[in-house]
Amino acid sequence: MDLQLKGKTALVTGSTAGIGLAIAERLAAEGAAVTVTGRSQDKLDAAAAKVGATRAVLADAGTAEGCETLIAAVPNVDILVNNLGIYEAKPFVEITDADWFRFFEINVMSGIRLSRHYFPKMLEANWGRVIFIASESAQLIPAEMVHYGMTKTAQLAISRGLAEQTRGTGVTVNTVQPGPTRSEGIVEFIRSTVSNKDAPEAEREAEFFEKLRPLSLIRRLIEAEEVAAMTAFLASPLAAVTNGAAIRVEGGMVPTIA
Repeated sequence: MDLQLKGKTALVTGSTAGIGLAIAERLAAEGAAVTVTGRSQDKLDAAAAKVGATRAVLADAGTAEGCETLIAAVPNVDILVNNLGIYEAKPFVEITDADWFRFFEINVMSGIRLSRHYFPKMLEANWGRVIFIASESAQLIPAEMVHYGMTKTAQLAISRGLAEQTRGTGVTVNTVQPGPTRSEGIVEFIRSTVSNKDAPEAEREAEFFEKLRPLSLIRRLIEAEEVAAMTAFLASPLAAVTNGAAIRVEGGMVPTIA
């Protein structure tokens, strides 16, 4: 299927690994000119080479200064994928004020700052895509990381609020909700939550889904490429009638049909 992305420009935050890297790769494979960004020059160079990126910008999009650097380097884009995010398992009573603010700053404000710049330009051009990479945790708030869940719910609200401003235009704003997706970080996260941290990876994964994510229908980690496929479709002209939506790519963990 041709997603009709040739000639489009895209910026993907947090794109040196995991879901962000997979999204950047898929958009580039579909013909988009992709900008990748990250905080480590070595990882950025490796990602740019793997993606075949048009541009690589060394910047921390989790800070106001980093967003300013990105905007200065790439003033205009057709597609903005707000993927940058962090997570950790931590008991609620141990989550400090600094933790709450840090998670909000990185997971929420990064997307707000970049959208505040690019979204009006898309409206003016009468075409554009803003996509927030949230999580099933936006609806199924995980007891072991409430602060993370809070930021994902916030992304749903921001996305819908922006979508309400696109009436009658060619701009759409949507959220993608992945479930637990395979990456170096999630493997270590699972290790931190299971009873036997030295068990084989397959056993740790099985215990994680049995005890902490029992609602999953697929009972496995999602692959980053599976999330990227849905994101690329939403970024394309083919998804013109999908707007203001929270699209689930979470393996059936959310037990509602709404």
